[in-house]
Amino acid sequence: MEIKRADFVISLPAYRDFPGIGLPQIAVVGKSNVGKSSLINCVTRRSKLARTSSTPGKTRLINIFLLNESFHLVDLPGYGFAKVDKQEKLRWGKMMQDYFTTSRELQHVFCLVDIRHEPTQDDIQMNQFLRQMNIPFTVIATKCDKISRGARQKQLAPICRALLVQPWQIICFSSEDSTGRDKVLETLESVLTVPEEDTGIQTEETEGSGSDPGGTISSDAE
Repeated sequence: MEIKRADFVISLPAYRDFPGIGLPQIAVVGKSNVGKSSLINCVTRRSKLARTSSTPGKTRLINIFLLNESFHLVDLPGYGFAKVDKQEKLRWGKMMQDYFTTSRELQHVFCLVDIRHEPTQDDIQMNQFLRQMNIPFTVIATKCDKISRGARQKQLAPICRALLVQPWQIICFSSEDSTGRDKVLETLESVLTVPEEDTGIQTEETEGSGSDPGGTISSDAE
């Protein structure tokens, strides 16, 4: 897959109907300042499509983008930023949980973690929530340009242990040199290419999983 067109659609303080809703959705989640906006800009080759900031806690809304006029990329607020009050964290957590439990169009989630650090408790909690909800996801280890190629496998080990995935299931990514961009695009294509005979089955499973959250999320903004 190649991204030929990418447009910003809307920012939402809470998930609801929006212009063009009904297309497949891919969500992007991760802790504050993990590089969600940078990944979106790199994948779309639009340097200013998603706003980036060096200040954690900047993204406090659900930002929705339309790619190739065929699917939506949903940038959810970051979590794990300490410098906000408890009520604000609860509000962001409810915002994300409401999205996951009500979106019928969600097909897949990109879970971003910083390759330089072990997953936080918030990362683990998000991982457990997605598993309980039976929502497919891919772990993307960002900022891999910050360490040597030889060190990457070593850094992936604690990520694999914490998030219960295998090293080959993780995409090492860098928005600085586009490492992993092709694999992200391949994943998008794979997720969005659904055989017609399977479409009805997957829709039923998605709707069924959305009826029972099976857990809760606490959140903060990127």
